[in-house]
Amino acid sequence: MADKKVVLTYDGLKKMEDELETLKTVKRKEVAEKIKEARGQGDLSENAEYDAAKEEQAEIEARIVVLEKMLRNAEVIDDEDVSNDVVGLGSTVELYDIEFDEIMNYTIVGSAEADPMNGRISNESPVGMALLGHTTGEKIKIDTPDGEAEFEVKSIRR
Repeated sequence: MADKKVVLTYDGLKKMEDELETLKTVKRKEVAEKIKEARGQGDLSENAEYDAAKEEQAEIEARIVVLEKMLRNAEVIDDEDVSNDVVGLGSTVELYDIEFDEIMNYTIVGSAEADPMNGRISNESPVGMALLGHTTGEKIKIDTPDGEAEFEVKSIRR
């Protein structure tokens, strides 16, 4: 079975590469030192520091595997390919919430980069999927966890 493509912006790619580098060069050394210190305390069978350090080591190694796999399968969105006319991956959309009379801004990204609290929504999320393909001035009805909401696309930029 083929691995799923991971859609990333250039910023997202850089962040993942930086995190991977930090895990490999800094965090691995830090946890190895913690394990060494814990071993120096004697009996490992009742050594909470040793157990915690080994658990941290396992988490770091698991994250490294995940990041390497994601980077191997990365498909980077080229800013040149992002349209200002139609909502797509990499687009930043200014939406007007008709019911609540408020403006919201969302950037459509791949699921690996999604951070809804910071306005970065996945193209696979209900709102992200509903926005794809729409143009400035269009009104869109989107099913949300709180029911159907109506929005108007005010602007699209990259």
